[in-house]
Amino acid sequence: MTSPTPYSPKAPSRAELDSLPGATVVEFGTDWCGYCQGAQASIRQALAPHAGLRHLKIEDGPGRPLGRSFKVKLWPTLVLMRDGAEVARVVRPRSAEDIEDAFASL
Repeated sequence: MTSPTPYSPKAPSRAELDSLPGATVVEFGTDWCGYCQGAQASIRQALAPHAGLRHLKIEDGPGRPLGRSFKVKLWPTLVLMRDGAEVARVVRPRSAEDIEDAFASL
């Protein structure tokens, strides 16, 4: 088993995200968050059949403008976007099925 990809402290701007073509999953959280750590297996399982899907893991916290622009309150939060617009959101997924259900919006 490989270790999960860490959350990136470098976030794109909201304008950059809004201009991305196609489908994107933006995952907000932190490496030290227990909920985030616990959800990684479910997130990997749900994303596995979508190998070409853009997945951005963004470190969030106080003073982080990208997370605030999406009104993120709890971690992990997955924002599913199509052509720069939010189409679905999953907060603290408990299973891969929670995430897979949101993929129907993409």
